[in-house]
Amino acid sequence: MGLRRLAIAVLASILLSSHAFPQTATAPQETETPRQTSRPYTGDLSIFESPDRDKKLQIDRVMDLLDIKAGKNVADIGAGSGWFTVRASKRVGVTGAVIAEDINPLAIESIGKRIAKENLTNIRTVLGKPDDPMLPPGSVDAVLLLKVYHEIAQPLEFMKNLRPALRQGAKVGIIDRNGDGTNHGLDHQVVEKEMAEAGFRLSATYDFTKADGQDYFLIFVVK
Repeated sequence: MGLRRLAIAVLASILLSSHAFPQTATAPQETETPRQTSRPYTGDLSIFESPDRDKKLQIDRVMDLLDIKAGKNVADIGAGSGWFTVRASKRVGVTGAVIAEDINPLAIESIGKRIAKENLTNIRTVLGKPDDPMLPPGSVDAVLLLKVYHEIAQPLEFMKNLRPALRQGAKVGIIDRNGDGTNHGLDHQVVEKEMAEAGFRLSATYDFTKADGQDYFLIFVVK
């Protein structure tokens, strides 16, 4: 009888222990798959200087919608050849300023030479990083990413790091083309989702920048 009671007590102890410290299965952790991203362009920068680009992109209208005018400070993100940089420079005049940012040192060098050649005293260049445009805090009233967002491999980090550079009421314009990320284009819904996650609100959407029939123009502000 004593052995039976002992066996029961041992069994009860085991059962209580198993309930006190339940074994839970560890759920597999989900890892976020980075979206497809086009390789940043490092070729001949003169391709951005096509004579009909102003008309196709309606760049004056773009600048109007971004409130780029005399006295404003503007950032050209992924400036490339400086095509937009020069146009923004003329728009803001001597009382304004333009920052030409790119992660390609050759592009920065090329823009530097162009600035000197054309005597554009209101432009300065900044060599950015893949996850940070490296703009000074509170430095700009408007930003344009012209056909470059699809090349940003770390969009959330990049755009979050852009935010401190924005002044009160600053507008961020993104012109790109619909695509899957690999063909120098990215679906506008992906851009809108990523920008929202980075702390921006979609302010306006336009479709007049039809350089190749697939372009869109989005304007964002800080939430």
